[in-house]
Amino acid sequence: MNLLLDTHVFLWFCQDDPSLSAAAKKLIENAANRKLVSVASCWEIAIKAGLGKLKLGEASATYIPAALAQTGFELLPISVAHAIGVESLPFHHRDPFDRLLVAQSIGEGFPIVSSDAFLDAYPIKRLW
Repeated sequence: MNLLLDTHVFLWFCQDDPSLSAAAKKLIENAANRKLVSVASCWEIAIKAGLGKLKLGEASATYIPAALAQTGFELLPISVAHAIGVESLPFHHRDPFDRLLVAQSIGEGFPIVSSDAFLDAYPIKRLW
């Protein structure tokens, strides 16, 4: 199964954070599943780290590539179709990063692994 990881899920898994649900951890650890991290999540991490809202212990330019290499997670690029897909989404949520992840989930047909229940208002499958 292809899994699109929400930004916080990517970080929690990499940091072995107990906030990650046991079910989500099991899905991620299942070698049969393909795990994808959106370029939008990398952008969000860099912005939050730059603003001092996220402490990584090192620059995001070092942290993100190392975390991807260590976990084997794949990057999901942002396509024009993904970007345009945001336009038709209802405004259940205004966060631009989350809205782009929703558009990617819809466009690719991948479920999102996320603790954010507000995503359930969109026509996607959320796993937690």
